[in-house]
Amino acid sequence: MFVGTASDVGKSVITAGFCRIFRQDGYQPAPFKAQNMSLNSYATPEGLEIGRAQAVQAEAAGIACHVDMNPVLLKPTSDQASQVVLNGRPIGTQTAYEYFRANDRHELFAAATQAYDRLAARFSPVVLEGAGSISELNLKRRDITNLRMAQHAGAATYLIADIDKGGVFGSVYGTLALLEPAEKACIKGIIINKFRGDARLFADGRQQLEDLTGVPVVGVLPYFRDIFVEEEDSVVLAYKQRRARLAGRVRVAVVLLGRMSNFTDFDVLNHDARTDVFFTHEATEINEADIIILPGSKNTIADLLALQRSGLAAAIVAAHAAGKTVVGICGGYQMLGRSVEDPDGVEGRVGAAAGLGLLPVRTVLQGEKTTRQRQFSFRDERPASCRGYEIHMGQTLAEGPPHPVATLDDGTPDGYFAGPHCWGTYLHGILDNPVVIDALLAPHTRQIVSAPVDFVAFKNEQYDRLAALIRENVDMQQIYAALQS
Repeated sequence: MFVGTASDVGKSVITAGFCRIFRQDGYQPAPFKAQNMSLNSYATPEGLEIGRAQAVQAEAAGIACHVDMNPVLLKPTSDQASQVVLNGRPIGTQTAYEYFRANDRHELFAAATQAYDRLAARFSPVVLEGAGSISELNLKRRDITNLRMAQHAGAATYLIADIDKGGVFGSVYGTLALLEPAEKACIKGIIINKFRGDARLFADGRQQLEDLTGVPVVGVLPYFRDIFVEEEDSVVLAYKQRRARLAGRVRVAVVLLGRMSNFTDFDVLNHDARTDVFFTHEATEINEADIIILPGSKNTIADLLALQRSGLAAAIVAAHAAGKTVVGICGGYQMLGRSVEDPDGVEGRVGAAAGLGLLPVRTVLQGEKTTRQRQFSFRDERPASCRGYEIHMGQTLAEGPPHPVATLDDGTPDGYFAGPHCWGTYLHGILDNPVVIDALLAPHTRQIVSAPVDFVAFKNEQYDRLAALIRENVDMQQIYAALQS
């Protein structure tokens, strides 16, 4: 199990790396995270919802994702409330106060341990990931994710600290000092992550940490930018907002929403040599783009109203009138219509909001969530060779004849195509398909300057590179010895 001194220290990426290592070494690993809080989610082959990070880790392990890998998923709907997804299905929305009441947690911990036990009966080793910090004293007795789960699993547990944040000695020492003896007994080693420079310069630091804590430092992982593994947390978007303008490339602006979901929809597009992708919440930057994409949202009406208040909505409409391409995915598709209605209060107290009016559709939000993987044909493409997935709570109807973006494998139409400069779809992952990216970029490029990215092969190469980096910088003999003890 990999736990952290804090959030965003690298637990998800390191867990993915070890899933790939164990697969390379002939084992049958699987990832597990009892509770995930994320707006990035994924639909399993069975049509159930889990955190995207566990789907990525399963991919690194070479297996299909399953709901047992992430039995509890929290999807924030506001600053104080989240939708609770249990065993792949939403069971309601709760405030943080309601969620952390002890009686709720007993049931959730039972569900989490049952999911782990089912997974452990099919795979070995199970690679567990913790959440946030393991030393949050006010939350620990209700914890279902960190050392309580490690004790249930009998997991050899490794504490990860991000040295790039600063204060690594205080964070490691303080974290371990706050553990109870039975909890500290789980900890078999410390991994220092994101070290810049020559790790030999930290030799004294390693020894000092071991002397202070009595726990060995089993690895010092370097800071890297040249290995791509999907990020779990939206905090990384702060670093993706702007980058140097690249001449000759198609400028793609992804609108930063307050409750933006599934920002991984743009990873393939971002790796295409024809594009220059940036994330923005500034109306003045919309005009710099050739293509504007409204992404998914966990609270469509709230994000739509925020766009209107900020002037972004007007800027997007004006950009479309000036010939720019505007595309909406999931919640973004709903926003591009004439209205979004919430008669049952699925998202909140606001019953309806006017959309941007770029597509002749209206959306009614509904309590039942659609979650499924899809094979589909894009526009007139035959046969249905594209893949994506749906995660949404709403039905969108065209006012007039349908003009679908895609035809699903069961013959159902999806989305609305108003032309190459404006369309919307419910399909997450639609931009992972080369035929879609080529069609999106075609109005803005005179020629194809590079072949589409084989993203499956690319990701597998990245998992292998991550595994090699970990092997080079972590004492794998100690890891395997701890697994056997």
